Amino acid sequence: MTSIFSSIFSMFSGGKAAEPGASPKGEPQLYGECAIYAEPRKEGGQYRLAGRIEKTVGGEVLVRNFIRADMFSSSDDAIECTVRKAQQIIDQHGPSLFADGEKERQV
Repeated sequence: MTSIFSSIFSMFSGGKAAEPGASPKGEPQLYGECAIYAEPRKEGGQYRLAGRIEKTVGGEVLVRNFIRADMFSSSDDAIECTVRKAQQIIDQHGPSLFADGEKERQV
C-alpha cells in the first residue's frame, strides 16, 4: 500500500532532485580546453540553472561552480541552457577564468 502512495506522490512531486556534483546526462560537454557539467537543481516543480566548469592545469583539476536565477520546467531545458551559459562564461572570462590557480570557486 505504501508503494502505491509513494508512486503517486513521486508523479506529482517531479521525482528525485539531481545529485549535487553529478551531471544528469552523465557525460560532460567539452568546450575548448574545458569540461562543462550541467547540474540543474530541482526546486519545487522546476529546475534552477547550475553547473560547473573544469579545466586541468599543470596536472591539477580546477573547478568553477555557477548558479543562476533562471528556472525551467524541464530538466532537459535546464541542461541545454546550463551548457550555453557555461560557454558564455568561458568566452567572457577567457584565460582569466582559471588564472588565479584556486582549486575551486564560484563564478
